[in-house]
Amino acid sequence: MTTIKSVVYPAAAALAFAAILSACNGGDDGDASQKGQGSLEVYAELTQSGIAAITQMQSGQLIIGYHPFYLTPTTVQVATLNTDRKSSTPYPPPGSGLLQSCRNPDGSFLPAQNGRYDFCLDWVLGFHADANGILWILDGAKSTEKATGAGTVRPPALHAKYVGWDTKTNKLFKILDLDSVTIASSQHNDFAIDPKHGTQGTLIAADEAVGDADNAALVVTDIATGTSRRLLHGDSHVIANPDPIRWDAQAGQPAAAWGLGVGVDGIALDKNQEWLYFAPLNGYDMYRIRMTDLLNTGLSDAQLSARIELYASKPYNGGLTIDVNNNLYLTEIGKHRIGIIPADTRQYREYVSDPNMIWPDGVTYNSDGFMYSGAAQLIQTETFQSNATPSGKANNAPPYRIYRFRPEAAGTPGS
Repeated sequence: MTTIKSVVYPAAAALAFAAILSACNGGDDGDASQKGQGSLEVYAELTQSGIAAITQMQSGQLIIGYHPFYLTPTTVQVATLNTDRKSSTPYPPPGSGLLQSCRNPDGSFLPAQNGRYDFCLDWVLGFHADANGILWILDGAKSTEKATGAGTVRPPALHAKYVGWDTKTNKLFKILDLDSVTIASSQHNDFAIDPKHGTQGTLIAADEAVGDADNAALVVTDIATGTSRRLLHGDSHVIANPDPIRWDAQAGQPAAAWGLGVGVDGIALDKNQEWLYFAPLNGYDMYRIRMTDLLNTGLSDAQLSARIELYASKPYNGGLTIDVNNNLYLTEIGKHRIGIIPADTRQYREYVSDPNMIWPDGVTYNSDGFMYSGAAQLIQTETFQSNATPSGKANNAPPYRIYRFRPEAAGTPGS
């Protein structure tokens, strides 16, 4: 059995801190000779809530996103991980012009500004930083579907959007509105950044349409023009399998299942921006399509669907990323593990696991040579428990862990 290395958190000066971590085999560099399970370690332990998205700034500093399932009117949604690896700081910083919530503490919405809610975040599940230092935040604007205030009504001005935040100047770069490609059941989840196509690049999002996954789709957005297209809506490659989400016994709770339909979720783009890989969370197949086909406005959805390739078999998974050798890494829900689909065999296998890795969600490559993922504990939340177990009680509890491990090859930082 592999021992998971836990990071020690001393309150000493930097040299003592480094020395202690080195003695515990938990330093920033880790053991470069080990990959996979042998390199897995608990990197951080937080108290606020489970981690959904995770990426890095160009400096290598981790940016983490607290899962909106835990959302309250005053929840911090996007933050930087502090050096103690136990706490976080809201990002962008308070006073910078972008608020962490569109609500007052009582749950009511703040007044719109110029008829819009571009100054705040409402429901964040995905973000990535690009090579130019722009942090792209995907705000799905879904908080009204959660009981955060009695009688709360969704303001007409609240729209799904991308927020482009310049991490170098600490200023807003651009807002890309997604209203034209958003339906009532949309839940824009993760996305991939393609810097190659378009004058400023292209963003490709997975709309998983939770609970209405027959209406899942891919959304392609041109950064320069802000123009978006909703593609493959309801296509067999993006909708959910009818089998329920199942999870193993964990944290003293029995194994259970919930028939929640979640469509296309995991999404990743290779280093050459040639192939886009994607898969429904509720699905046993991994697919890929050429970016040139996806961006071809002359193709109908039926023609586009015909060009999708079945790439490999897989378990139900949430997060997805890829290394420079085209090995895919999948956060497998319900099984406490992250798996790999090697490019040479295309055969899924377990890569890292830990009993406390409950619902690993987002996964990202960092310039320090590690991949990072947070254990979101979604299965333990009241939402899941009330739909799958007799007790119906939430069992999620701190610490909420962030793990890291060495992949088979390097990746694109922030992806």
